[in-house]
Amino acid sequence: MTRAKTAALMECACFLGALCGGASPDRSRVVGEFGAHLGMAYQLVDDLLGIWGDPAATGKPVGSDLRRMKKSVPVVAALTSGTDAGYQLAQLYQTATSPLTDEEIARATALINQTGARVRARRELDRELHSATTCLHTAALDPDKMRTLTALMTYAIDIEQGEY
Repeated sequence: MTRAKTAALMECACFLGALCGGASPDRSRVVGEFGAHLGMAYQLVDDLLGIWGDPAATGKPVGSDLRRMKKSVPVVAALTSGTDAGYQLAQLYQTATSPLTDEEIARATALINQTGARVRARRELDRELHSATTCLHTAALDPDKMRTLTALMTYAIDIEQGEY
């Protein structure tokens, strides 16, 4: 779902921006790939912050995605982990009514942590950022365009939003 939404939107915007800016179709494709990886990274950050973000930085209450029982990347990773904690999370999601209570949010967060899904999502975020950076270098853009797209990546991801 993430690839079909956020990543596809960013890929299209970057591809068309490069093409309209005079880049060759091949270079535009690589810049589009940068956008797809950036879109995935952006969604991963949003999903991580939706569970573990600092409310003062994000403006969202802790566990807001869990409260709504959103099936974010960490939740899906936990549910498909094959662990006892993943099974317990599935049971919680099946039996609880939305919105989850504060107690249920705390339990869900603990279960997700037990499955290793937070660590897996963070590793996937790092892979997407590395792939985005690789695409930028592969595109061999002039230094000004490279700085602009690197700034876009930094702004979109905003690692300073909180510890996730």
